[in-house]
Amino acid sequence: MIKSLFFSLVALLVSALSLAQVNADSLATAKEDSLRDQQLEETNKMLVQADSLAISDSIEAKALQEKIASIKNKNAAEKAKLQKQLDSLEAAKEFRKKKLKEQVQALKSETLGVPVEFHGDTLYFVYSKLGPFTPANRAANVQSKLQALCDEDSFSADLLRVEAGEESHDVKHGSQTLLTVTLRDAFFEDTSTDKLANKIKDQIADKVTAYQKEHSFFTMVMRFVWLAVVIIVLLILIRVLRKGWEWGTNKLLARIRPKLNGISFKNYEFLSAERIEGIILWVLGVLRLLFILLVIYLALPTIFSIFPETEGIARQLFGYVLTPVKSFFSALIGYIPELITIAVIIFITRQIVRLLKFLAMEIAAEKLVIPGFYPDWARPTLNLVKVIVYAFAFIIIFPYLPGSDSPVFQGVSVFFGVLISLGSSSAISNMVSGLVITYMRPFKKGDRVRIGDTVGDVIEKTMLVTRLRTIKNEDVTIPNSSVLTGNTINYTSSSQQLGLILHATITIGYDVPWRQVHELLIEAALNTELIEHEPVPFVLQTSLDDFYVSYQINAYTKTPNKGAKIYSDLYANIQDSFNRAGVEIMSPHYEAERDGSTPAVPPEYRQKPEA
Repeated sequence: MIKSLFFSLVALLVSALSLAQVNADSLATAKEDSLRDQQLEETNKMLVQADSLAISDSIEAKALQEKIASIKNKNAAEKAKLQKQLDSLEAAKEFRKKKLKEQVQALKSETLGVPVEFHGDTLYFVYSKLGPFTPANRAANVQSKLQALCDEDSFSADLLRVEAGEESHDVKHGSQTLLTVTLRDAFFEDTSTDKLANKIKDQIADKVTAYQKEHSFFTMVMRFVWLAVVIIVLLILIRVLRKGWEWGTNKLLARIRPKLNGISFKNYEFLSAERIEGIILWVLGVLRLLFILLVIYLALPTIFSIFPETEGIARQLFGYVLTPVKSFFSALIGYIPELITIAVIIFITRQIVRLLKFLAMEIAAEKLVIPGFYPDWARPTLNLVKVIVYAFAFIIIFPYLPGSDSPVFQGVSVFFGVLISLGSSSAISNMVSGLVITYMRPFKKGDRVRIGDTVGDVIEKTMLVTRLRTIKNEDVTIPNSSVLTGNTINYTSSSQQLGLILHATITIGYDVPWRQVHELLIEAALNTELIEHEPVPFVLQTSLDDFYVSYQINAYTKTPNKGAKIYSDLYANIQDSFNRAGVEIMSPHYEAERDGSTPAVPPEYRQKPEA
C-alpha cells in the first residue's frame, strides 16, 4: 500500500509541476518576447544608423586616400590638406565608435537578451537580429543544433573550429555551422567577433563533453542503481517508522490507560475512557500519516536530483518548503515593530480596565461615594465602559493587524456587520432597554415586583431579559423591551423604610356599628404574624352603598416577599374576630331572603339561650 501511495504521489506531483511550469514559462516567455522586441527595435535602429555612418565614412576615406595617392610630391600643400581631412575623418570615426560602444553598453543593461540554454546552463545571450531571424529564432536554432550534436556519437571536440567571414565568425563542427557571431553580437559583449566565437566554441566543447559523459550508459546505470537504493531505503525507513510508531503508541497507552477516567458533568458522561482512548488513537494515526508523508516529501528532491532532467523539479520541491518558511520569518521579523505597538496598546488598555474595576468595586462597597451615583450602578457601568475601552483599543490596533487593508478582510468585516445589523434588531432593542432599566433602577435582584400580569421575585437581571420567580416557583422570562414599555410595581423598594401597606376590603351591613367594625379589623390585623404594630393598622371606609358599608383594613409589613401568606392569615383572623363578636360577614341580600331564625355564624360562636 505504501509503495502504491508513493508512486501515485510522485506521478501526481510530477504532472502538476510540469503543467504549472509550462503555464508559467509560456506566460513569462510571452511577456519577455514582447519587451525584447520593443527594445531590439530601438537597438537595431541605432545600429543601422551606426552602420550607415560607418559605410559613409569608409567611402569618404577611400576617396581621400585615392586623391592623396594621385597628387604628385610637388603639390605638398594640397597633399597635407587632404591628409589632414583623412585624419580628422578617422578621429571622428573612432569617436563615433567609442560613443556607440557606450550607448550599446548602456542599452545592454536595459535590454533583455535571449539566453542560449543547454540543459539548465546558459552558454551566452543573443541580443541582435541576423537577417530575418530574431534573437529568439537564433537562440532556438542554436539550441536545437547543440541537442542534435549531443545525441550523435560522432561528436568530437577536435572537430570544433572558428571560421572567419567578412564581418562575422562562424562556429562549426566539421562541415556543420552551429552558430554565427556578428559584429553586433560582439558589440553587446564588448569584445571582438573572433574572441567571442572562440569563447563560445570552448564552452560548447566543455558542455557537450560533460553532457555525453553524464548520459553515458554506465552513468545512467549507476543513476538507476542509486534510485533503487534510495527507494529501498525510503521503504525500509517508512516500515521502521510504522513499527516504531506502533511500539511507541502501545507504550503510551499502557502508561496513560490507568489514568483515563472519562469526562462527566454531574450525572452525564460526555466522554468515556474508551472514547478518549479512541480519540487518542485517531490523533496518533493522523500524526503518523502526516509524518510518513513528510518523510516522502523530503525524499522526493533526492530522488529527482539523481537525473539531470529532473533536477529542476528537486529545486522546486525544496523551494515549496523553503520559500514559505523564509517568507514567514521575514514577515515575522518585519512585523516586530507593529507587534510591539500592539503589545503596548494592550498593556495600557489592561491597566485602564484594572483601574476602572478597582473604582467600581470601591463604589459598589460604598467606600467611594459619588453624589448621584448609586452603588448598584457600579458593575453595569464597569461592563459598559469596558466595552467602550476595548472597542477603542481594537480600533487603534486594527491598522496594525496583518491583512487589515486587504479587500478580502474588509469584505468579510462588512458581511458580518450586515448580518449582525439585520439579524439582531430585537436583541439590540432588549440590550438598550436593559441598559436604560439599569440606570432607571425600578428594581434590583431579590425584589418582589409586578411586571404586567406577573408577580414574583427578581432572580436575574441581564442585558436582554429579566427573570421572575412566582410564589408557585414558576420562573418567568420577560424581555427587557417589554419591561421598559410596560408598568412595573415594586413591593420591596420602600418596605424597609416606610413599610409596605397590605389592604383588604370587606362589606358589613348598616346594622353593625362602624366603630365595632374598626376595632375588629384592627384586632385581626394585630393578631396576624409579620404585621407591624407600629405604625398601627388603620381602617378606611371606602364607600357607603345601598345595603352595606365597604371597610378597608390597612396594615404595615416589612416582608413583602411573604405577602400571600400574610393575606391568608389576615383573612383568617378577620373571620375569627367577627365570629367571636357575633357579627355576620355576609351580603344583606341574603339577610332579606332568609327567615332570620339562625345567624350566619359558626355554631361554636353562637350564644346559648338563657334558662
